Amino acid sequence: MEQLINFIIRPSRAVYDPENDLLDQEFMLKGKWYKRKDLEVVNNQGYVLQCSHYMPMIWPEGIALPCVIYCHGNSGSRVDASEAAIILLPSNVTVFALDFSGSGLSGGEYVTLGWKEKDDLRAVIDFLRADENISSIGLWGRSMGAVSCLMYGAEDPSIAGMVLDSPFSNLVDLMMELVDSYKFRLLKLTVKLAIRYLRRAVLKKANFDIKNLNTIKIAKSCFVPVLIGHAVDDNFIQPHHSDRIFDAYMGEKNIIKFEGDHNSPRPQFYFDSISIFFNNILQTPADELTSTLFDLSPKYFGEVN
Repeated sequence: MEQLINFIIRPSRAVYDPENDLLDQEFMLKGKWYKRKDLEVVNNQGYVLQCSHYMPMIWPEGIALPCVIYCHGNSGSRVDASEAAIILLPSNVTVFALDFSGSGLSGGEYVTLGWKEKDDLRAVIDFLRADENISSIGLWGRSMGAVSCLMYGAEDPSIAGMVLDSPFSNLVDLMMELVDSYKFRLLKLTVKLAIRYLRRAVLKKANFDIKNLNTIKIAKSCFVPVLIGHAVDDNFIQPHHSDRIFDAYMGEKNIIKFEGDHNSPRPQFYFDSISIFFNNILQTPADELTSTLFDLSPKYFGEVN
């Protein structure tokens, strides 16, 4: 049972060295130089969020560029945003990465699978909107990060578009699926009693109610253009979660299924679709649109939880 509690609020915390595990502070893609700017943003609880902003080495004079914020999974960190930077920077889209509170090198003890992470996202967006060099903003999240994006997007219709990779539709339903998968460890406890125990334990430790994390309900009030992706063999967050969100979603929407599981490297055609999606909705500078697709070797990146 403690394993399931930790899955919700205290999964394995990513440990990394920014100098060795992030993209270099200066690097080249497709013949152009880019840089990584590390910075800190403080959230509404006073926790310091460790962040990185990937951008051109030389900013186009007099031109505001769009930005995509990458939101990692529950055991992830801003290291996971490297693939997003490699994909989007050549099309003049800057990429902002953060460690959510309770994750990576940021402050905070617990994660909340999107419930409080949406407030971290709000702090980052407020920071970016104060920068006159940033135009439109898009969101790209995976797993917990995808739920964080959806929850924030429902509150801020000015977000240009969102990519949601393997989101869950209802946390209680997900918990019941996971509890059922480990029912041999629960002895005489029924699944419903286990969920009741989980709810009390999470509320006491992390101060949020798992019953409130219902993204189907949120999807019914969200109108931001969305691209949803899910691996067909994901047995952690099963594909039907994305199907339910897609069916309930009120805004412009598309869904892509691909081979793999929850942590599998994503296929090239999926990255191509994401690149095209963001180029369309972010109104990227026209001179760079001819080189928007960037090939990623699956072995380049590790697992993302």
